[in-house]
Amino acid sequence: MIIRHLDEVTSVDWGNGLSRRFLLETDGMGYSVTDTIVRAGTKSRLEYQRHLEACYCIEGKGAVVDAEGTTHPIRPGTLYALDQHDPHFLIADPDQDLRLVCVFTPALAGHERHTLDSVEFSRY
Repeated sequence: MIIRHLDEVTSVDWGNGLSRRFLLETDGMGYSVTDTIVRAGTKSRLEYQRHLEACYCIEGKGAVVDAEGTTHPIRPGTLYALDQHDPHFLIADPDQDLRLVCVFTPALAGHERHTLDSVEFSRY
């Protein structure tokens, strides 16, 4: 059994937010779980070529914009899944941070961070 508290996890600042990584590749689960803060007023172009991701909003407001330019509002209770390695923009409301619980498969190694001017994670 794996039990972790927020103050025990790896935190990675990815430029427009903070990803707190609860489960990693070394945990052997085959997926990662993160608690991610997207900073208020930010817009991030993201695309994962090696990972699929599902995000569930637990706090704040924002939007995800798909490759066709369709804007999908995000608020607490909204889930979006990037099931086709979808390029997208993630936008946080200007008035408050957006908080998401995210699941990645395959699992993250731990210290990956977004490269906001390219299309994937980079490792430090």
